[in-house]
Amino acid sequence: MESNKDQLNQFFTEKNTVKNIQSNDFINTGEYLDIIRAFARITYKSIYIIDYQKKAFEYVSDNPLFLCGLKPEQVKELGYGFYFRNVKSEDLDLLVQINEIGFDFYEQIPLDDRKLYTISYDFHLINEKGKPILINHKLTPMFLNEEGKIWKAMCIVALSNNQNAGNISINRHGSDIFWSFSLEIRKWNSEQKAKLSERELEMLRLYARGLTINEIAEKMFLSADTVKFHRRKLFEKVNVQNITEALAFATNNKLI
Repeated sequence: MESNKDQLNQFFTEKNTVKNIQSNDFINTGEYLDIIRAFARITYKSIYIIDYQKKAFEYVSDNPLFLCGLKPEQVKELGYGFYFRNVKSEDLDLLVQINEIGFDFYEQIPLDDRKLYTISYDFHLINEKGKPILINHKLTPMFLNEEGKIWKAMCIVALSNNQNAGNISINRHGSDIFWSFSLEIRKWNSEQKAKLSERELEMLRLYARGLTINEIAEKMFLSADTVKFHRRKLFEKVNVQNITEALAFATNNKLI
């Protein structure tokens, strides 16, 4: 049986182990956790902060989705042990792979750009009732050390709009390009982000308000059949099955 140290070492290699933190680095962090706590109060998503120097969680918000029936203090105390307690075994192997390929990608990014990148992927959490829930997990750097390694990172957890674990991608803030990773051929591929028309965006905003197809048709000066046609084309464009998934996609990608 693996020890806690052996389990932890699956997630930490030389590439993402931070050893040297200068005094100026600590000064630069200031009271940043106060900002994180304020953000956590106004979002429905779960937030936690990873400290790669301490190999631990520095902060965990009280949103119940990520907690799986535990209190924030308990999850913080467990740190990476939380994954071994509350992630499906097959998805644990996936997380180890993502950790490896993510930091391989990160090492190729110019130092000045590293804070602009976010990695996103899906995996199952086992909730307090023992049921698996597919969540989307995004991680982005907050503070780097002088070598450009991630010292502290923010993680955002929300319900996934996909059907299966994986769906690994990296986005650069302000870019129309993103990179997706194929686990089958173990390769990153660059792709163009989906661009929605103003009509498609308007339709999604109206759906988000809870309007029916007939109400949307009336507001858009279209027939109900035309709204259904545009909705079907939208589903094909962003590769989703229903309007709930489409709204989740649009929200997660900051389209509406």
